[in-house]
Amino acid sequence: MRRDVGRYVNDELRDRYFAACEAVYAMGAPARCETDVETSFGTTHVYRYGPTDPAGESRTPIVLIHGAGYCSAMWYPNTPALSAERPVYALDTPGDAGRSVQREPMWQPERAAQWMDEALDALGLDRVHLVGSSYGGWLVINQAHLRPGRLASVTALDPGGLEKVGLRFFAWVFVSLFATFAPKALRPRLASWLEQPVIAVPELRKWVHAGARAFRIRRPAPLPLTDAELGSIRTPFYLVMGKRSLLVHPRRQLERVPRLIPGARAEIIAATGHGPQIDHPDVVNARMLGFMADVDAQADA
Repeated sequence: MRRDVGRYVNDELRDRYFAACEAVYAMGAPARCETDVETSFGTTHVYRYGPTDPAGESRTPIVLIHGAGYCSAMWYPNTPALSAERPVYALDTPGDAGRSVQREPMWQPERAAQWMDEALDALGLDRVHLVGSSYGGWLVINQAHLRPGRLASVTALDPGGLEKVGLRFFAWVFVSLFATFAPKALRPRLASWLEQPVIAVPELRKWVHAGARAFRIRRPAPLPLTDAELGSIRTPFYLVMGKRSLLVHPRRQLERVPRLIPGARAEIIAATGHGPQIDHPDVVNARMLGFMADVDAQADA
């Protein structure tokens, strides 16, 4: 067994994790179908949603890329609104806890971009609005830098790839996981203090526990893109950050990203940290859809 690819500890823990995933998926929109596509790096599992509006079938689809250690279930607050208006595809990233199967390492920027391009090609998608959160944010920014040909736009939600991942973020992740074991009466207060809904929502708490036990990630944290690399991006770009983010310094990036990427939008969402699309889904969903509609209107014009 390869030591440089993500893997499940054993089949029993994997199956328990999948059962916990299904409870989280049930909190979002029902998937229209699921499929597997082959790439040079393994099998990618894909969930297809909507659109519920028949006119949406002709609109440019949305592709969702989740954060590290998770799977496409994390998009449960977003799939109902997004798939109401457009086709939505959620990809389980190989190397993370999901239904994809990794066979080759793909943490290097060129390999990550090749994986995504191959997956989109296998799905028959030649133009997409790409959305990524956290580590998925790095993946979509990296795609805009290295292989932008299929991209109508990129939306990065409190993403990696803008700054080196600091100790404060890893400390928050560790404390948040520890807090999920706190007595039930304390969990709502800890969830509010840490801005971690997984602590207080039973389905999320069980999901996170099961994933931590079942899966082992085997990759380093991504390096941030340089100013020159960000400056090479010409894809319409939307950056959304939580005001109390511990992954990026929001005010720094609010100035930096639009200065480096021509025409980029950047926004800070108040009363949230690392998960603006989870803590404020109605706001973020509406703004993402508005951004995509503007991009499509400009392309049509």
